[in-house]
Amino acid sequence: MEIAHKFNIVVHVITGCIALLLGIIALLSIKGATLHNKSGRFFLKLIIIVIITGLLGVFVFKRNTFLLVITVLSGYVSFSGYRILQLKSNTIQVIDILVAIVSLVVLGYFLYYFKSIGMIWSPIVIYSTVGAFLFVVVYDFLRYLIPKKKYKKHRIWVYEHIYKMTSAFSALLSAFTGTVLDQYQPHSQYIPSILAVMIIIGFMIYTYKYGLKKLPRKTKN
Repeated sequence: MEIAHKFNIVVHVITGCIALLLGIIALLSIKGATLHNKSGRFFLKLIIIVIITGLLGVFVFKRNTFLLVITVLSGYVSFSGYRILQLKSNTIQVIDILVAIVSLVVLGYFLYYFKSIGMIWSPIVIYSTVGAFLFVVVYDFLRYLIPKKKYKKHRIWVYEHIYKMTSAFSALLSAFTGTVLDQYQPHSQYIPSILAVMIIIGFMIYTYKYGLKKLPRKTKN
């Protein structure tokens, strides 16, 4: 089991680092261009491996349960960010509802476990991570109340994609800096999130002012 655990860590770290590099490329490249699309697709594929190895670390090897909430957050926003790019609408889909509910159940398990063992991690990291996750899930349920014509006309899906995929990148970056720069916690974990929020706001403002009409309405996958 120890060898398997070490192998799982190696795979988790390597795929996570490559995903971070691809995320940077996706962020810096022209949105809708070939480089952006390809780096984004590979980013999502690697995220799947990161999620699987993260879940194995928590449930099989019984290590660092805080990885669970980070894994669920990055996994959910990645899935939802990908789905919204495919659908480009707020029509109710069973798979989206099921994934949201399962993610909430896993989060509930984490909070129960967290309460049972006491406060062993920085509150600012715990509450901000859980809060960010709940914000996305609650929005995903409430967006169905937006009139479909209005949702399509204003292309709200574009802003959702920006927020969710940048959040997925931020979750990975926070996990990376929090681990590598452990001596600087909790700052090494929440600062990347603050930077991500600034990037999200910047992209949304730019898209609204300059790029909204230029964005492709059909994206090849």
